[in-house]
Amino acid sequence: MASKKMRIGILSAGGDCPGINAAIRGVGKTAIVQYNMDVVGIVNGFNGLVERETIELNEQLLSGILTLGGTILGTSRLKPFKVIDGEDPYHKPSLIKKNYEELGLEALVCIGGNGTQKTASLLAQEGLNIIGVPKTIDNDIWGTDVTFGFDTAVHIATEAIDRLHTTANSHKRVMVIEVMGHHAGWIALHSGMAGGGDVILVPEIEYNIESVCNCLVDRSLKKKPYSIVVVAEGLPKDSKKSAGVYIARQISKNTGLETRETILGYTQRGGSPTATDRILATRFGAYASQLIHEKKFGTMVAMRDGEITSIPLDEVGGKIRLIEPGNHLVEEGRHMGVSFGD
Repeated sequence: MASKKMRIGILSAGGDCPGINAAIRGVGKTAIVQYNMDVVGIVNGFNGLVERETIELNEQLLSGILTLGGTILGTSRLKPFKVIDGEDPYHKPSLIKKNYEELGLEALVCIGGNGTQKTASLLAQEGLNIIGVPKTIDNDIWGTDVTFGFDTAVHIATEAIDRLHTTANSHKRVMVIEVMGHHAGWIALHSGMAGGGDVILVPEIEYNIESVCNCLVDRSLKKKPYSIVVVAEGLPKDSKKSAGVYIARQISKNTGLETRETILGYTQRGGSPTATDRILATRFGAYASQLIHEKKFGTMVAMRDGEITSIPLDEVGGKIRLIEPGNHLVEEGRHMGVSFGD
């Protein structure tokens, strides 16, 4: 008599990110082909578990999605454990658990960033069999050296910086480019170094606007015709303006140098993932299915020292991976004359 197939669910939550579909494919195809599981797609993140919106996934539906941006399952920012006005009127955690059981799920893969992994950890504490898969362009999830989506975002930001070099040189301007990253400066640091930024400002390194301006004036006096300033969106500032606009205005005001700003925005999150992100997302997804097979629940897939492994979910929630003092790329940048505004 054939044994009963294990039935698992997959959802993606939070912001969209290049590589989510590759991860869904990695989970689904490995679960179906290698472990003979039934796979259910949960539509629109945790909201799909509240509303019971699902789709049965098979090899045919999982084919052709490797290169696609976004997520075929949709996403939402619903936080089931968020307390509103002192109470949760919808009792969403208990409803999610009820629907999880009634759908016949024996495990749930949650693909998402910091908020998603925190929710995943709380659901694991409620008794659900959860595996987390980290995704974010910000690269700020604690416990993993890298997340998929980051390489694509850096690639897009670097290409934009490359293009700004020609405009800056033609007009002899200071060009300020603001990149995403939330409260972490990983995208700014990597794209700034890859794109030849002269000044790179990240939230983790306290900057002094006077130091920034002195650096740019010094470059001008040395007959360097233009400068590129890369700014992380989470940079502290005493203004309601975006970080890029604020820094550009300060430079113009304090130096008299012609300055323009460019805010790269959501283009960094869209489109087809790079080959690196496709591979990483596929490996993360495949390993998530392996963890389910081995019944190692309550864990998140992670990359540590070049190896795919897992860490307990309850160690991830509420923490952010930031650029640490002495980061080797920062130090190498300083040795080459890059200013970090301090």
